[in-house]
Amino acid sequence: MRKVTLLFAVISALSASAAQPNDSLDGRYYRLFAPLTFYHNVADKTLALNSESAGKDRVADEVDAALLKVYLKRPDLVRTTETDLEETGSIREDLYQPIINEVEFVNKVDTVPLVDAPEDIPDTVMVQKPKFWTYKGDGFLQFMQNYVSGNWYKGGESNYSMVGALTAEANYDNKNKWKWDNKLELKLGFLRSRTDSLHKFKSNEDLIRLTSKLGLEAAKNWYYTLQLQAYTQFTQGYKSNDPKIYSDFFSPLNINLGLGMDYKVESKNQKLTGTINFSPIAVNYRYVGRVDLGPSYGLDPGKHSMFEFGPNMTADLVWKFNDVVTWKTRFYAFTSFKRAEIEWENTFELRVSKYITANLFLFPRFDDASLYDDDLGYWQFKEYSSLGFAYTF
Repeated sequence: MRKVTLLFAVISALSASAAQPNDSLDGRYYRLFAPLTFYHNVADKTLALNSESAGKDRVADEVDAALLKVYLKRPDLVRTTETDLEETGSIREDLYQPIINEVEFVNKVDTVPLVDAPEDIPDTVMVQKPKFWTYKGDGFLQFMQNYVSGNWYKGGESNYSMVGALTAEANYDNKNKWKWDNKLELKLGFLRSRTDSLHKFKSNEDLIRLTSKLGLEAAKNWYYTLQLQAYTQFTQGYKSNDPKIYSDFFSPLNINLGLGMDYKVESKNQKLTGTINFSPIAVNYRYVGRVDLGPSYGLDPGKHSMFEFGPNMTADLVWKFNDVVTWKTRFYAFTSFKRAEIEWENTFELRVSKYITANLFLFPRFDDASLYDDDLGYWQFKEYSSLGFAYTF
């Protein structure tokens, strides 16, 4: 509506001079197209009782009439006044005059000869040493409590258990095909049962394991690898109400050394990571410090150790389904063509918060060098679930 009112005023002013085209080029029409300004002479000319200038300048009268029409009908279109323009100032003509600076010399200085830099001063070069070693790890301390009343219709027993674990890694990569990965796993758990009158506490989870791999890159994600695995336990192992020791520190101690290929698993979305190792040439050494436990671990009676040769396979993977659920799995297989040993460890981690997690651990194991069980044969199983604190570094 504002534009329409102003347009009608402009048309009425220009139509009056349409018969004389040259008048439309008069510079005084600019007031109709510039931002609308309230000019004093328009009101003065209209309100004057006897204006001497009225009718003498047709172009000025037409422009004033158009502006007056807008002032009366749409005063809200006015942006400024003639007084404001005068206070702003006029065009400075002195700016077009050339600026002349006269320079006077105080003292005349002789020309200084150029001096070459000494050749014996070397340039400073800063070299940042690459970061070859990376470190990471995680740990948890979790608890489980189970209560069963004495008259529970299905039987059972109350117990308390605790398990703690620490995993630390130190990995070397020289950025030029060579890498050396080292991982130490420590795990220890205790169980207290009311029905066990011989042992106040006994271990239900016990592991010391070192894995070290030296690799030379053969192709993308493939490495020629020499792998060492060694594992034993911290404490003596018992069964409920049984004084016999079934395992102990260095009873047994297993050391496996294999030569083969290592494949680095890494999905595009980084959800699945880990390594798979194939060692067609491997030697397995088993040592049992308690000679009476030798037959339970495949040794001849009276022997402390044995050597075996055969292929070996190890897979160590982490599958992160989302920010809450993670699956960590380790698969190990070795055969000497006389016996076979297979282990498959599975840990399902449910992260409740940054420092609280719940774990489900499943561990089936096959070893035909162990004593035969009438129900399970050479198969062995371990399972537990727990809730507690966890930390990653």
